[in-house]
Amino acid sequence: MMKSSFYLDGLAHKVMAVAMMLWCAVCAQGQVVNQIGSENMKIPHGLKPQQQQSQTADLPTIDTETPYFRCIDSAQVYMDSHDWPQAEQWLRQAVAMDPSNPNNSLLLSNIATIQRYQGHLDDAVKNYSLALDMTPHAVTLLLNRAALYVQMDSLQRAIDDYERVRQLDAYNTEARYSLGVLAMERGDSKLAEDLFNEVKRINPNSGLYAEGMGLLHKNNGNYARAAELFTQVIKAEPNTQLLGHRADCYLMLKRLNDAEEDIRTALEMDPDDGYLYVLRAKLNKLRYQREDMERDIDLAVAHGISRDYINALLDVKK
Repeated sequence: MMKSSFYLDGLAHKVMAVAMMLWCAVCAQGQVVNQIGSENMKIPHGLKPQQQQSQTADLPTIDTETPYFRCIDSAQVYMDSHDWPQAEQWLRQAVAMDPSNPNNSLLLSNIATIQRYQGHLDDAVKNYSLALDMTPHAVTLLLNRAALYVQMDSLQRAIDDYERVRQLDAYNTEARYSLGVLAMERGDSKLAEDLFNEVKRINPNSGLYAEGMGLLHKNNGNYARAAELFTQVIKAEPNTQLLGHRADCYLMLKRLNDAEEDIRTALEMDPDDGYLYVLRAKLNKLRYQREDMERDIDLAVAHGISRDYINALLDVKK
């Protein structure tokens, strides 16, 4: 169903952003060993985050002027221009130059992320797994691979990685949120609510709690409450996923002008999101504007949404 796949698409997108932020930190600062070293330590239960930081204080300083790091700098140039094949080639050259370098775990992770952008998903899984072989407790790598498994519809493997993060990091809200979304996808609303409540216990001000509960209420048909919860998060951090969810709730509530505003704002932020054209087609159908509806169906198809699926969703005769 589109409803469910949209939830999972959002899940994959959320962690993809984490992967790219990690890449920027590595190339700008050269702190590969420090980041991986910190993440690769098991976190004792009950240990607070500030206590964890002191355990990495004695990690070695990194010389970023070596040929190895110059390869990383070259990769960054191509990353900035979205030339993924060249960026991947420079990272591979760095790994080949010093195969035993402990920094290679993070480089392999970024090779995998680049491969995701190119659609080489099987290769990406292999490289995330190689990175995790080197640093099996690296939470960010587990989150990245889990998101990729979601993208590939390997949901049990994704659950296994998120559960691993949950065991390693008593304060990680993202894994618990993600497990909640996956529980909801399987129809287990009680487990989903329990996991979202874990997020709230860890961080009472977390937007992930309101977002997760919004998804749960929407999934259960409580559209008014879902829209309220999405609004809480959108006020703090607007994004196309949440605007799309709130617009869908407004459509179900026949608040067509509010839905139109959210769809327009979301399309201004990301005109390549096919789901937004589906929502606008739904809006135009409710307004009995068939030509506009058909135009938006064509746009949704052009952006990767199945026409048969859209026709079934909107109850449009072929």
